Amino acid sequence: MALRLLVVEDDDHIRTALRWGLEDEGYDVAEAADGEDACRQVAAAAPDLMLVDLMLGAVDGFEVIRTVRRTHDLPIIVVSARSDTHDIVAALEAGADDYVTKPYQVKEITARLRALRRRAGAAAETPAASRAAEDDRMVLDAASAEPLVLHASAGTVHRGERELHLTVTELRLLCELAGTPGRVRSRPDLLQQVWDHGFFGDERLVDVHIRRLRTKIELDPADPQVVVTVRGLGYRLDRR
Repeated sequence: MALRLLVVEDDDHIRTALRWGLEDEGYDVAEAADGEDACRQVAAAAPDLMLVDLMLGAVDGFEVIRTVRRTHDLPIIVVSARSDTHDIVAALEAGADDYVTKPYQVKEITARLRALRRRAGAAAETPAASRAAEDDRMVLDAASAEPLVLHASAGTVHRGERELHLTVTELRLLCELAGTPGRVRSRPDLLQQVWDHGFFGDERLVDVHIRRLRTKIELDPADPQVVVTVRGLGYRLDRR
């Protein structure tokens, strides 16, 4: 069964070109020309993946992403002409998994989508995830009243009795770090392992997703105890 992909783009020509190219790749493509319609479609029947432009009018791409993220963990790629660092980081912090700046080739979009699909399918099957799940669970923080527990093969994370809803990328990032506890992982290393071998993004993706991950798993994201920064080197997961 073909994966359903929602393209949110206000330019008719770009939207049509994307639909044709993505349908050639086997996707079932739905379209939304504005943010309001995109949110309505997701509420009615969530797609498997989304491509979202940022400049959409009254309800812009940032708000679309934030709205979707309140209830869904589906992969989201931003496709926008806005290439300023502030805009890119803001889109990632809103909940996007990746971004592509215009102009682009459709084959670049499909490559990013394939990478996201591989990560979704392999989040619990990577060597790091397997190491993190020797008995199907890993207690990352036992020092608090609500222990933080990763079930890598099941793709779940709990803080006490609460299940934490991580995106595919956040879960893969946590599994990768949990697979090598106490070891510093550089940004280029995490970018390659989590975002896919040969990925051609930049290191801002790592920093923003670490911040997002911390807001979900840390008791105090401003003073992280599980995923810590090693200045000038990268990040390390400390089991407590």
